[in-house]
Amino acid sequence: MTACTSVAPTAPGTPVSGAAYGVTPTPATIQGGSETMPPVAPREFRAAWVSTVANIDWPSRANLPAEKQQAEAIAILDRAKAMHLNAIVLQVRPSADAIYPSRLEPWTEYLSGTQGQAPQPWYDPLKFWVTQAHARGLELHAWFNPYRARHATAKSPPAHDHISRSNPAAVKTYGRFLWMDPGEESASKHTLDVILDVVRRYDIDGVHLDDYFYPYPIEAPGASGAETAALDGAYVPKAELEFPDQPAWQRYLLSGGKLDRADWRRQNVNKLIEAMYNGIHREKSWVRLGISPFGIGRPDRRPKGIVGFSQYDKLYADAELWLANGWLDYLSPQLYWPIAQPPQAYDVLLDYWVAQNGKRRHIWPGLLTSRIGAASKGVPAKEIVQQIGVTRSRAGAGGHVHFSMVALMENRQGVSDLLKAGHYIAPALVPASPWLGDEAPGVPAVSARREGNGVALKLTAGKANAQYAIWSRHGGEWRFAVVPASRVDWTVLDDPRSGPASAVFVSAVDRLGIESERIQVFKP
Repeated sequence: MTACTSVAPTAPGTPVSGAAYGVTPTPATIQGGSETMPPVAPREFRAAWVSTVANIDWPSRANLPAEKQQAEAIAILDRAKAMHLNAIVLQVRPSADAIYPSRLEPWTEYLSGTQGQAPQPWYDPLKFWVTQAHARGLELHAWFNPYRARHATAKSPPAHDHISRSNPAAVKTYGRFLWMDPGEESASKHTLDVILDVVRRYDIDGVHLDDYFYPYPIEAPGASGAETAALDGAYVPKAELEFPDQPAWQRYLLSGGKLDRADWRRQNVNKLIEAMYNGIHREKSWVRLGISPFGIGRPDRRPKGIVGFSQYDKLYADAELWLANGWLDYLSPQLYWPIAQPPQAYDVLLDYWVAQNGKRRHIWPGLLTSRIGAASKGVPAKEIVQQIGVTRSRAGAGGHVHFSMVALMENRQGVSDLLKAGHYIAPALVPASPWLGDEAPGVPAVSARREGNGVALKLTAGKANAQYAIWSRHGGEWRFAVVPASRVDWTVLDDPRSGPASAVFVSAVDRLGIESERIQVFKP
């Protein structure tokens, strides 16, 4: 169903549909189908991470008034919609704190400048993001850092209800960071409670974890870390500062535990992942769990020629096991290296993760789009375009995630323009997740009539409708649009080259990407 490979670029022209929230989509031809039947819907996960930590993406700085924060969020969502992205992965928990009101954790300092202080005037940023994303037909995945309790760049003191003060035994100092100890049951329970609280209270489409399980090691006794070297593909093992989990480790041994310390640490993380997957789907079956680990796999399984940092041995993240057990719905390995960098080659690593995917979950790799034009280790915009092309050529990979949205907002080296004119010329549906449920949604009720310079549609959602997929035929070409189910009116505009629509088809798509029967709603 990865039909995006059949999208043919066309010159921009008159919009297929009416403008929505200031974003006017341009018509795009999709290949396939026949004169009387449209082609399959394009399918591809197209997302971008929006980092709140250190104000990387949003808000642009701390202590902006609420109206400015909201305006910046709208600009990001409008750019995503205009580019034909279909999801945003928003960081909602940077360091055991929150961008939303919570009884479990304090407000993050990256909103107000002071941890524990709400944005002014008061509003709920996560609710705002979810509402505005869905109004544009975009998914909103809530991104949680599972164990970090304080970032090295934090400026304000921990709030009174921060876990470092309310449960100090569960938090350890590691270099310039505070870190929740995965070996402390109360720490893992706290993270699980936080995530399930968001799943219950907010209409999110996914829960997303990053690569920070146990921390990246720090050289002993200094304060420099392995993270940058790992990303650069230049990590060399050195004497490292031991993570201070001795109390939990000793309790485990005294209880009769038989695992060695490394396997015990991996087990601590594995327990959280399994509990999280099961807990999320008990709450809401359609909320998908995605994890974005470091992109190089276990040393004993790596393809020939691949070298670099081992998350399995250093972060105690057994991503291969999570895939094998089906404890996630999508994996976004951070494949942050060029195709032509043999020790960490993008295409070789992508093939590796596809081969590990026995449960046939989604593989949507992370791309380091923010390295475009960087002064050090920079890549050209065409590298990202080529990586998307490589991903599309693999049947087992159905999308990608850009790190991060700032590069697309700044259109670095014209990357946003290149993508919109090529790979993203047409919108796409998110690939379906049938293992979470495969019942087709109800067929929408649609009326259509010629009106002015187009075909006006009146849309009424059926059971479990989240979006409408709309095809229109102009001359010998099919056009495609994706419309949120909250829309009541939609106009398929005439094309200045090919004339008015000779046929319009509509189907419904549910929260899991399952499509209903297609119905023809207009024929002159």
